[in-house]
Amino acid sequence: MGRRRPAEDPSLFTPPASALPLAARMRPRTLDEFVGQQHLLAPGKPLREAIEQGTVTSMIFWGPPGTGKTTLGYLIAVYTQREFVPFSAVTEGVPRVREIIAEAQERLAMGRGTVLFVDEIHRFNRAQQDAFLPAVERGVVTLVGATTENPSFELNGALLSRARVVVLQPLTEGDLVALLKRALSDAERGVASLGVTAEEDAIDWLARQSDGDARRALNVLEAAAAHAGRGGRITTDSMREALQLRTARYDKSGEEHFNLISAYHKALRGSDPQGALYWLARMLVGGEDPLYVARRTIRFAAEDVGLADPQALAVALAARDTYHMLGSPEGELALAEAAVYLATAPKSNRVYEAWKMALDLAREFPAEEVPLHIRNAPTRLMKELGYGKGYQYAHAVPEGYAPQEYLPDVLRGRVLYEPGSFGFERDIAKRLQWWAELKTRMQGGGDPDAPPEE
Repeated sequence: MGRRRPAEDPSLFTPPASALPLAARMRPRTLDEFVGQQHLLAPGKPLREAIEQGTVTSMIFWGPPGTGKTTLGYLIAVYTQREFVPFSAVTEGVPRVREIIAEAQERLAMGRGTVLFVDEIHRFNRAQQDAFLPAVERGVVTLVGATTENPSFELNGALLSRARVVVLQPLTEGDLVALLKRALSDAERGVASLGVTAEEDAIDWLARQSDGDARRALNVLEAAAAHAGRGGRITTDSMREALQLRTARYDKSGEEHFNLISAYHKALRGSDPQGALYWLARMLVGGEDPLYVARRTIRFAAEDVGLADPQALAVALAARDTYHMLGSPEGELALAEAAVYLATAPKSNRVYEAWKMALDLAREFPAEEVPLHIRNAPTRLMKELGYGKGYQYAHAVPEGYAPQEYLPDVLRGRVLYEPGSFGFERDIAKRLQWWAELKTRMQGGGDPDAPPEE
């Protein structure tokens, strides 16, 4: 099958150019104009080959805002000579889906296919998503869904099994610089008709500040060009004024929430205070609940620092209490202090691992009797039954240690906690070794006052 070329009339963009924002005017009309996503659209890539050959099947575009999901869906329709039907899962419902499918069936009977582009497809619940299945299954429509959320969490399995997931990446700074310069030099669709120019530093600055979002970059450029006026010059300051307050890309209930808290934990575990501070700041600037971060910080202190530095848990708890008392922004400094402390503390998960083993043993041996010698004996009968008999009171011996068993017989000799080799756990290891040697000498009849072996 030969390669297809896009239709001459870009019907998606029928309003007069002057009525459209710059981001809409600069939408690419061909694959060659498309900026970014070269991992998908470079010559010879499978998706580009499928689009040019007209063999595209249903797919889900997953990526952050401003990466070209809508435009790519439209270009698929153009290159494959199908009708492009946009649908918003935010403002429309299942009845409209049924109407579109009925229209698509009529269109198919006349020999023309339909690309049903569903924006924000994750806004449909799993039951609503089932409305697409019969039409996709029968080939009545080619479904192209767009989502900023992880499809694994937001889309049902039946739909995912019928649609290929395509991941779109944020545009690089180089991509955005190229796009901005194109808009500045294009008199028909860009801002060149205004006669404005822009400093190179200003373009580079905006590319860095746009978070890989082409729409954001072009919107700011348009505002800066309007502010500069005909024949004006755009500077970094005017770009900054147009951008005003940059909003971090963060969703407290979506995948980015889990990505950022994961990055924070891994930076702490990897002993990188720089990374820990950055991801902490990203979460707080993005609107995360600081007390949620404080709780996760406390968990990290217990799980990943543990007894390598017992003070870590106290620092994390103090940071939580400080924030609770002071609030933002003053209390955020305590969270930052805890992050730096934990990142630079020695690490050990030995208590965490020991606790998991203890839980496993408790489930495997849920009914083992407590050895008689460590049972309490508050009554005469219990004493007569042997409760507490043979118990050795550790404070009654000079060493403060009495060699006796504290596990059920079936678990005798099991070792759950083994200290690591960093920080305070080195001292714990020495203490445990001393007790083990003392126990051996006492039980073996050796001199309990002999110094432990080196």
